[in-house]
Amino acid sequence: MPDRTPDAVRDFLAVVLDALDIPAPATVGDEQAHDRVLCDRAAHAKIALRDALDGGPLGIEWTTRYLRERLAETPPAGYVTSEQARTALAAGKSWSEAVTPQGGAA
Repeated sequence: MPDRTPDAVRDFLAVVLDALDIPAPATVGDEQAHDRVLCDRAAHAKIALRDALDGGPLGIEWTTRYLRERLAETPPAGYVTSEQARTALAAGKSWSEAVTPQGGAA
């Protein structure tokens, strides 16, 4: 069955998914930083979703740009992701080195 979702809506939904689908933390110690980032991004997504569902006067394209801009201000950073830790381990680092944020201890 062909997809009949308009491109602007697909683009908007992809940005909402990007807001919520951030990398998992490598350790329990990084959960707080991960959760803070996720909470901030979810709040931006909620505002954008509400605007889109309420038929915001500026349109879905504007709402999509707004959300992208907010997400750029709230990148999934400040913690070591499980993928980063796996990559570091594969490169021969110890577990302690793999879960220490770049630039030193958190």
